Amino acid sequence: MNENNILLEAYKQTKFKVPGHGPRDIQTLKNALNDIDGQQESDIYGKGKIIEDFQAKMAEYLGKETAVFFPSGTMAQQIALRIWCDQKGIRKVAYHPLSHLEIHEEGGLKELHHIETILLADENSVIQLEDVTGMKEDIACLLLELPQREIGGQLPGYNTLEAISAYCRDRGIKLHLDGARLFEILPYYQKSAAEICDLFDSVYVSFYKGIGGIAGAILAGEQTFTDQSKIWKRRHGGDLISLYPYIFSADYYFDQRIGNMEQYYNEAKELAEYYNQCHAISTVPLEPVSNMFHVHFDAPKEEMESILAELFQATGIGLTSNIREVNPTTSYYELSIGDLYAKIPKEELRGVFKLLDEKMKEYHTRINFTEV
Repeated sequence: MNENNILLEAYKQTKFKVPGHGPRDIQTLKNALNDIDGQQESDIYGKGKIIEDFQAKMAEYLGKETAVFFPSGTMAQQIALRIWCDQKGIRKVAYHPLSHLEIHEEGGLKELHHIETILLADENSVIQLEDVTGMKEDIACLLLELPQREIGGQLPGYNTLEAISAYCRDRGIKLHLDGARLFEILPYYQKSAAEICDLFDSVYVSFYKGIGGIAGAILAGEQTFTDQSKIWKRRHGGDLISLYPYIFSADYYFDQRIGNMEQYYNEAKELAEYYNQCHAISTVPLEPVSNMFHVHFDAPKEEMESILAELFQATGIGLTSNIREVNPTTSYYELSIGDLYAKIPKEELRGVFKLLDEKMKEYHTRINFTEV
């Protein structure tokens, strides 16, 4: 058994787990369907009361004219950018170097739609106004991801968003929101979803991240935009004969959890404080701006897997099931707070970090002695 399996197995055996809402098992769907009338008609190829009611509910929540339910965010966002490129007659869009479209979609935007991408800002920074105003190329659309997941969920200031929005509208550049975690940033900005979305021409939100549904996404905007998105959805094979399992779970968990986002945010800040008090551990951002952040260790991946596995076995509390390498001497993992965190007794949680601090000090004492 390799070290990664040791960490995963130790995590599975813990009594309390820190990240997320709980197992993504079949019970997730059973809970959502529990009170549904089994004789209710399903949606069919994008039509019907089930899908239309949910789309209208989300359009109102996001402050947009209309909305369309998609089986995946990858499909929704590629389609949004294709529509804006076709409208302007320019096959160029701009986004962050670590955008999901750039690093997780196998070049789908380029291969399927032949759209050229302009990368803005340094990898470790969010896009700022000067990055946008400094562009030399003409683009059809600018995509902003809020929060910027791959750098710990960092966010630009709200004034910056307003300035970027005004600049784009003044120059006829469409502004698209990758709002996969839009719900989770509302407490930080102290704005409604509609207020944030008003800065953007089109908006995508996910229902399996902070909301914890099975899958699915909403793409929202003006009627002419969403009408085009439905055509492209059919072209992409996104009009499954029925999407109701995804829609019901999205609707159920939206209602269950949308009111908890401030709690998750405050708990993430509390947890980050625990980490930052430990030797050779830091969080990015130092103080989280949503329910997610990254935890960085001044220790190699393999060493941290061993340390954490022992910690989980000793305390019964699981901090993470995986570690990623930054370089040969440092590592990190991503963490998102959901329903599970509140169930952990605070005294036991403090004990975990006391022990983690001790183990990190022991490790650094050992390597410093070895180097001498």
